Amino acid sequence: MICAVHQPQYLPWPGYFAKLDAADLFVIYDDTQYKHDEWQNRNRIKTANGAQWLTVPVHHHQADRICDVRIDSTLPWRRKHANALATNYARAPFYAQYADLIAALYQQDWPRLAELNTECIVRLCSALGITTRMVRSSDLDYTGKASDALISICQAVGADAYLSGPGGRNYLNQDAFPAAGIDLLFHDFQPPVYSQPYGEFVPYMSVIDLLLNVGPDSLDLIRSARTITAHDRR
Repeated sequence: MICAVHQPQYLPWPGYFAKLDAADLFVIYDDTQYKHDEWQNRNRIKTANGAQWLTVPVHHHQADRICDVRIDSTLPWRRKHANALATNYARAPFYAQYADLIAALYQQDWPRLAELNTECIVRLCSALGITTRMVRSSDLDYTGKASDALISICQAVGADAYLSGPGGRNYLNQDAFPAAGIDLLFHDFQPPVYSQPYGEFVPYMSVIDLLLNVGPDSLDLIRSARTITAHDRR
């Protein structure tokens, strides 16, 4: 069983869903440290003026876990994000098909960032047709940090293979995985080019951009852009 582990991101990019789809079980790493103004509380969409950030305002302290980060509900971020998506994608080929999904994300007052991000991921998986089972790391009994924590998570869920992103080649203790009886796999993703409004193609947008422009064929395009290789033990 292949397990992938990743922090819950806000409206993640297509590569996030490519890795999620390639796993048999996806662990939402919600009790690891929060990193402000990376991808956990913001992402980008394409507009007539180029890429635009959609940022969820949060209250946080240094070393907070993601699951403890609270959203600043005094600011009208939900209305702004919904309006930004409607304004910039109203003429996209599949906007009408997914308009209800987008509206539902912003109708609820989300108290915590991890809850919002997890719901975004679940709803977007449903729209894409991804059926990978998901669990939260905060619900698991695991120990350790860094590579040891990932190995412990795999053991807790009964996985015999761990699927890492490409960055894992630089920071993982790669030999520790096979030593623990877990195969180590690496997931690489080359952003596929597709038709976008507003001029030349801009990669690394939220998967919302792909979904609204490509529609039901989005998952096929995502799968065509990924490569999975095994750790070389030599």
